[in-house]
Amino acid sequence: MEAMIPITQADVAPTMERAAAAFLDQLRRLVLDETITAKRQLLELWSQPLHTRVAQGHAIEGLRIVNVGHNGLIELACDRNTSRFREGDILCLNQGNPYFQPRFTVTLEEDDETHLVVSAFDLMFDWAEVFRQDTGWILDEDQLDLSQFYLDALKHAGDSLIGRERILPLLMGRTRPTIEMARYDRGLSLAEEFRLNAMQSEAFASAYAASLTYLIQGPPGTGKTIVLARLAQALAEEGERVFVASFTHRAINNALNKLAQAAPDVPAVKIGEPTRADGLLVENYGSFADSPLKDLSGGYVIGATPFAARSSRLGGIEFETAIFDEASQITLPLAMMGMLSAKRYIFIGDQQQLPPVLRTKHHAEALATSVFTRLVDRGFDTMLTDTYRLSTELADWPSRRFYQGNLKPVAEAQQRRLRYDIIPERLTRILDPERPKVFVDLQHRNTTTRSHTEADLVADLILQAIRCGVPPSEIGVVTPYRAQAREIRNLLWAVISDLELRREIVIDTVERMQGQERDLILFSLATSRPAFAQQLAEFFFQPERLNVAITRARKKLIIVGSSHVLSVTSFEPEITEAVDLLRDLLSTCVTLTPDYVT
Repeated sequence: MEAMIPITQADVAPTMERAAAAFLDQLRRLVLDETITAKRQLLELWSQPLHTRVAQGHAIEGLRIVNVGHNGLIELACDRNTSRFREGDILCLNQGNPYFQPRFTVTLEEDDETHLVVSAFDLMFDWAEVFRQDTGWILDEDQLDLSQFYLDALKHAGDSLIGRERILPLLMGRTRPTIEMARYDRGLSLAEEFRLNAMQSEAFASAYAASLTYLIQGPPGTGKTIVLARLAQALAEEGERVFVASFTHRAINNALNKLAQAAPDVPAVKIGEPTRADGLLVENYGSFADSPLKDLSGGYVIGATPFAARSSRLGGIEFETAIFDEASQITLPLAMMGMLSAKRYIFIGDQQQLPPVLRTKHHAEALATSVFTRLVDRGFDTMLTDTYRLSTELADWPSRRFYQGNLKPVAEAQQRRLRYDIIPERLTRILDPERPKVFVDLQHRNTTTRSHTEADLVADLILQAIRCGVPPSEIGVVTPYRAQAREIRNLLWAVISDLELRREIVIDTVERMQGQERDLILFSLATSRPAFAQQLAEFFFQPERLNVAITRARKKLIIVGSSHVLSVTSFEPEITEAVDLLRDLLSTCVTLTPDYVT
């Protein structure tokens, strides 16, 4: 009998190296394919006639330059804006053809329908040229090529010790994090001091004591942001440098604001563009070198995007812990970009809410997903279960369909109802506070991304709610499409001229509403043409999108749409299940037809 040759560490190392190289190569291909696809789609868009781009909402024509500031801000005005654009979009300011000069890459900072403000990337503007041609400008869609950031991060992950020994084994499932029990007990004591609930305490203590990583799943309204803030506080007070990162500036700002409210003495700043710091309670700096933290020897908290960690903004700072918020929207390459700056990783998110947006579909599902989804359910995660947002009626359906019945409203939220200073005289059945979940079935037909019928009713409901005493800041409108959001805003702004009042009412897509909440949420479906809904089924009927849309409401949810959209037929089981999911949701609502919309 032939003797068995023992396998040594020397034999295992080359195998791991080959697996890591293959893993990184797949991620590189994902990055490159996404970049190529995005560029191709943009060039196809630019090749269309201007009137087509405008009609489809991909451009604004007839813009006039009102003012150009020395800070790179450009004020624009137009007679009509039916674009899909929204604040934060990357656009191309040009004279009719985005391929040719004069053309400038800009960011849309303010959008007040016919008055817009954009900021320039290139501050070395030819100002004389801009002022010479103050009319006839066009805004087209544009994009930034950030692929080199991703590729550099992937290369660093393969070349560096922290990448080879910590990041890659974790993401490839080759290592299992541990929890130090003495530190876990200390974490429970801290959680008690912070007055966290039972599941929040478990999540806090486990993340606090984890050797390498821990995941906290935060369903709607369960207080994940306060857990994040308390973790950042506890670690910083122990002398750690803590990096708070996310996919969006809004999530970073929310986390830093919660920290500032909970622990104002903890040194904390945000690093990034000042235009992304609206409402921020901590100071914002363009770079770490400009901040007072550069002279601080103790612990502190820095909020920034993963891109900042790979740029001169953070200047190669090394953190003890990186906390990623909304990690269910962060791809593996983007996560690695931030992970390279730290030794320990806490991911906070919810795989039942929106995933990353990818343009290509042919990659292995395990790679074309979020870092949260890849790591969850491996034994080092905790789900928060007490929702402080949703009432009993609003929590029941998402709890059953997405959270195995474990999502429960706390006592003070269970019987929460919308209150009016003045009883509504119109639309009373829809606005009835004792009907927390209403579906207004307008039964319209043949609409795609825009429904004037729905927009008209939504605008009317908002005006009526405001007249009855609902604060505008507690009203939100969510819809799948930018075009429908624009339609609703145009109707509403025709009546509401007060700019401050306009800013209080949030009217946006599902993506932009994730992480937000309002007392009253109106969900406009817009689509009623089954053939169109079937073409966009993966988007329109996406379960995670539906979950986010309906769980923004604290007290009342009004869904406005047409039951004709449910006539979609498909041979794909996933699409059939998703259509049935929407049908099931609507069946749990009080349904009102046009006869009752008075």
